[in-house]
Amino acid sequence: MKKISALVLLLSLAFISAQAQHPINSFFAPDGTVRLETQELSEAADSVVTIQHRTEDVVWRRDIYRIIDMRQKQNFQLYFPVEPDDPTYMSLYRLIVDAVQNGMTIFRRSERVLKPVLSMDNIVPRNEIKDQFMVGGIGELDREDETSYVLNYDSIADTFSFQPYNYNTYVRNQLKYLLYEVIFFDKSTSRMYRKIVALAPLQPDQASGDEETPAEFMRTSVKFWILYDQLRPYLASHYMIPSQNEAKRVTFEEFFEKRLFSSYIVGEGNIYNRMILDYCFTEKDAKQEQERIESELLTFEQDLWEY
Repeated sequence: MKKISALVLLLSLAFISAQAQHPINSFFAPDGTVRLETQELSEAADSVVTIQHRTEDVVWRRDIYRIIDMRQKQNFQLYFPVEPDDPTYMSLYRLIVDAVQNGMTIFRRSERVLKPVLSMDNIVPRNEIKDQFMVGGIGELDREDETSYVLNYDSIADTFSFQPYNYNTYVRNQLKYLLYEVIFFDKSTSRMYRKIVALAPLQPDQASGDEETPAEFMRTSVKFWILYDQLRPYLASHYMIPSQNEAKRVTFEEFFEKRLFSSYIVGEGNIYNRMILDYCFTEKDAKQEQERIESELLTFEQDLWEY
């Protein structure tokens, strides 16, 4: 009898200990509404883990440039909701606006090449950041008119104010993002990795109209560059708007890290600093070049192993 009582006591203590270590997160809040675990997400965002790779272990690398098009169904979760004041969810661009408003660094685009210049000399000063959030094309609106900006800058208080009405006008054309990623092989783990380094919003109406080629038009459509790792805490602390399954909660970081987005290649690192549109002048040729690059990446990874 004593053995049975001791066993029951031991099991009870184990259950209590397990309850203490793994508290139950209720799906519903005390008021009966669905709880989105925003507090837990904020705590997780403070401890975003980044894998450190040693230089001597990276024996192969390739730079790739991709376009994420919001008009593709797989990317709808990045574009919606378009309302700037949705109480529950926000779009990727609304999240970027919040991050910049809270002090995140942005970088100017390069005038000659697509690759971002992510150096201290290329950082956009705080008093010029609002120019990167102009509604409409360059020279199309009055730069002194406050209604021309999504973010207004108060130089005295050194703060930004968000303009919801201007955001509604601006976000309609925010349909594409440019990703700069590095694909590399780490010999210490014998694995291929894909690391997003930076991303840039593309705005076609930013171009002046004097560009001679589609590639030049794309370069001038770049608004600014953002370091992905600086944006990650914001990505990790916000859920995306659900698609078809309201219970499937995915953060922006999970969406990018698991590569759930749809994209297509527009360039790769090369000695000529050229994009695909610099030397492919028809849709068929560009498609074949994209397939060639994708095939080379897949072939390289498969050739590393014996089956």
